[in-house]
Amino acid sequence: MSQIAVIGSGTMGNGIAHVFAQHGHAVALIDVNQAALDKALGIIKGNLDRQVKKGTIAPEAPAEILGRIRTSTDLAEARDAALVVEAASENPAVKFELFSKLDQLCGRDAILATNTSSISITEIAARTQRPAQVIGMHFMNPVPVMQLVEVIRGHATNDATTKTVLDIVTALGKTPVAVNDYPGFVANRILMPMINEAIYCVFEGVATPEAIDTVMKLGMAHPMGPLTLADFIGLDVCLAILDVLHRGLGDDKYRACPLLRKMVAAGDLGRKSGKGFYNYGKG
Repeated sequence: MSQIAVIGSGTMGNGIAHVFAQHGHAVALIDVNQAALDKALGIIKGNLDRQVKKGTIAPEAPAEILGRIRTSTDLAEARDAALVVEAASENPAVKFELFSKLDQLCGRDAILATNTSSISITEIAARTQRPAQVIGMHFMNPVPVMQLVEVIRGHATNDATTKTVLDIVTALGKTPVAVNDYPGFVANRILMPMINEAIYCVFEGVATPEAIDTVMKLGMAHPMGPLTLADFIGLDVCLAILDVLHRGLGDDKYRACPLLRKMVAAGDLGRKSGKGFYNYGKG
């Protein structure tokens, strides 16, 4: 499979495009915003340059890899893709509309994948006439570095689609894990309640963010503490996923901490806003 389309050029989208292009695929990176596409190419170039410095790719590789990525603000550029990976904002209405359009645009054999971290694959697939060929490909952030990809079967996803995507992920040098379509899948169903509980510990005055993160790093061998991780993910994203879990599973153990809601309302979203549980300065 050589023709890939990636929809959305944000943190996840540009990372997904990077990885596919690095492994020889021609990639159409599509976004509604040209400035976002230009920024994405700059980020990909910077990440490739870091790989050169680390000795993981050859000095001439960045130019070759970037040469495989073309950018566009026209969704029709996905028309010839054998695989489309949607990485737009984590908003059900946006994804539903995109998949309805992609279903009409793309060839009947094309696989339509979503990088959603929590939205139902089955609900997304229901917006298309090809639910058997709709699947979740949940890459982890940062995409070029992280090994795991959750491959999520919707209610109607067929075996052929699942096998194709598992093989593609393996060919990208990553480890696919097949899971079924339930709220939060595996990664976020386990991770988000832990992050939420860490936030409750701050909210209830049990300990400072630094103390909580230190306990989890040194006591549980986590590479970064849950509050540092929450800031990295984005507190708004954490809140959205917790709301999906709470609504989808109906259990109050997934109820978002009031402190998280207040911080998101205040615009303290973590690294991307410059402030969350820690201060990161502007930008």
